[in-house]
Order: sequence, then C-alpha cells, then structure tokens
Amino acid sequence: MTQSVPSQGVDKSAGRVRRMFGQIAPRYDLLNRLLSLGIDQRWRWRATRLVPPCGPAPVLDVCTGTGDLALAYWRAGAGHVDVVGADFCRPMLALGRRKVQTAGATERVRLVEADALRLPFADDRFQIVTVAFGLRNVSDTRAGLAEMVRVCQPGGRVAVLEFAMPRGRIFGPLYRAYFRHVLPRVGQALANNALAAYNYLPASVGEFPQDEALAEMMQSAGLGRVECRRFTLGVANLYVGVK
Repeated sequence: MTQSVPSQGVDKSAGRVRRMFGQIAPRYDLLNRLLSLGIDQRWRWRATRLVPPCGPAPVLDVCTGTGDLALAYWRAGAGHVDVVGADFCRPMLALGRRKVQTAGATERVRLVEADALRLPFADDRFQIVTVAFGLRNVSDTRAGLAEMVRVCQPGGRVAVLEFAMPRGRIFGPLYRAYFRHVLPRVGQALANNALAAYNYLPASVGEFPQDEALAEMMQSAGLGRVECRRFTLGVANLYVGVK
C-alpha cells in the first residue's frame, strides 16, 4: 500500500491530528453549528440527496468524526441501509456512538476506529464511500483517495464534501476575512486547545487542492465522471466520481 507522506506545510501527522481532534471533541458539534450558522447540516443533507443510497450494499463514511454524515445516510436510506463510519480519533467516536444510540440507529449504523490510510475493509464492499471535511486532514490525499476507491464497489460512487474558498468579487474577500481571522479566534475561545485547531482549519483549507485539482486527483485514483457541485456560493464543494 502507498505509505503516507507528511504534508510539507501544515502539520498533518497522524499523532497531531488525532490529539487535536481529541482535544476539541467535546465542543466540536457546537462549534460546527455556530461557525457555519447551521449550514453544515444542510450540506450533509444535500450530499445524501445528490448521492443517495440505492440497493442493499452498505455505505462507508471515512473520517466520520461524531457521525453526522453517517447518520444522515442512515436517514436517507430510511433506516434500511447499513452505514459504517470510520475514524481514528477515539473521543470523537465516543460522542458519535452516543448520537447513534440516541437516534435509535444502533442496528444499522456502526462506528469503528480506523485510519483512513489503512481501512480494515475488503475490496469492492461499499456502494458509496464518503468523506465530509476530513480528507484534507489526511497526511497523504492521494493515498486516502486510493483507499476510498479500493473499498468502493465497481459502479459505486465516491463523494468528497470539503470546504472551499469562494471566488466572488464581493463575497469572496468578505468570507476569506471571516474564515482567516474571525473564525479562528471564536473557535479557539470556545474550544480552547493546545494545538490551535481553529488556526489549523483555515491553513489546511488553504493548502488543500480544490476544483479541477482535486477532480484530477480523483480521476487518477480510478474514478470516472467526476463532477463538482458548489454549495453556498462556493463555501463548500461536493466532488463525486464513479468507480
């Protein structure tokens, strides 16, 4: 398997990312809702509508965190589709498992501790493989995509939901000012942590490939018919490809 290669800019080493998300886990969901004004939930809902489950095969959500997208896919399947969420941060998974239990989804939704670069699943198993706001945290983007493609069924789809930088002449500069200066201060104040998680956020988004660059990576990983849908004036993008 391709070995992970640490980023040359932002430190995305597995140990640092695991510790960072472990530190902010207790307030992670609260800050997602607050800093996005609740729009992050609609983005996940739209992803499940644009890439809906069909057929009996399970769905995999990589870098699932507290399980928001995994639960969104369980709801999209009306409780009839098995969903697996994988993440390597134990405190995030603990919160996610509580949410799964509260939702009454324990028979269909399973959260497992696993590294996105070494997924413990057989080839060609899942009808849909998703990741929401997590691929940019993987130290080797290409290797992460290759693993997602490996476990996806032929004819199945891989979907990547990720932050982007809007290009509009007015909204673009306003959003960048908020994202780079306001969001980190609010995030750090409300989820104080030793690893500056909310400074890491805009830095990692700024480094991550977007638009055609990420679409080309997905094609190189073995996906065809790659499309990009822009959400909320380009604040987030949904990339979808077919294996």
